[in-house]
Amino acid sequence: MSILIRDMKEDIKEVQQVAKTSWNDTYEGLIPACIQENFLNSAYSDEMMKRRLAVSSLYVAEADGKIVGFSNFSKVKEGGKVELGAIYLLPGHQGKGLGSALLNEGITNARNVSQVFVNVEKGNETGVNFYKAKGFKKISEFEDDLEGHITIMIRLVKDLLNDSEI
Repeated sequence: MSILIRDMKEDIKEVQQVAKTSWNDTYEGLIPACIQENFLNSAYSDEMMKRRLAVSSLYVAEADGKIVGFSNFSKVKEGGKVELGAIYLLPGHQGKGLGSALLNEGITNARNVSQVFVNVEKGNETGVNFYKAKGFKKISEFEDDLEGHITIMIRLVKDLLNDSEI
């Protein structure tokens, strides 16, 4: 399998499909389907994707020329802080190092990063375990209102200044 991690360009439709498929798989039984659909239609609309491309860093993972995942990082903020908004992979491509490659690409391409923050839905054990395995530490839990559905979110941070492994 040929793997490529690159900047997102004209890949909006493919990224929207990865978001929908991975969300439906990840949050089945955790977040009602109608709430997922409303969120995805809003957060991953063509207009929102164009805005994300303009104000943040997006990367795609290609396997044999097909987009199978993506990540979304904010611009570096004061103090070298970066928010990781998303890493999503199609279910059949998880556990093959693509999530790690997307995480590393975002960290490597951001300049002067000291900390990476991410919020993960508490019931998303695959996501929570992935980030903990990458050296992220839990700093808080909070309730979030997702389209009228209350979720419990875990806030994690990875301190790059005191961590030798990216």
